[in-house]
Amino acid sequence: MTVTIRPAEKRDVPAVAELIEEIERFYGATDTDIQPLEERRTQVEEALFGSPSLASALLVEDETGDIIGLAAYSFLWPAAGSSHSLFLKELYVRNTLRRQGIGARLMHELRAIAAARPGCSRVEWMTDSDNPAARAFYKSLGFAEFDGKIVYRVDSGTA
Repeated sequence: MTVTIRPAEKRDVPAVAELIEEIERFYGATDTDIQPLEERRTQVEEALFGSPSLASALLVEDETGDIIGLAAYSFLWPAAGSSHSLFLKELYVRNTLRRQGIGARLMHELRAIAAARPGCSRVEWMTDSDNPAARAFYKSLGFAEFDGKIVYRVDSGTA
């Protein structure tokens, strides 16, 4: 299968919003957990194209023009010293298209984006400890797990 990897454009908002539902279901969300499509569209547009934008995304487009995967990322500061890092928040390729090198190509593109940005010292990401497929994928690319951090999370509405 021939695919194109390219930056998200405003015209992609509806397709990205639909793909986000697929990603949420991949992580176990049910119908009652899924945001309404219009809310997702609004949030995708604000995140990727608001002023300022909150994130960037690389999209994977198949030969028919369907969006079949994405890598959503942001830059974080500080990283090492006063440098910054590219933080990969989500890497997703549709299940039927996995194991065809698309994820590896996305990782290569992300590393190229980081290398081309002055002052960007590294690429960082996380995966769930109970996601053996993702862990095996990253290991197959030669990336070692980093044991130096513990992730904390709290909802923004919590006092």
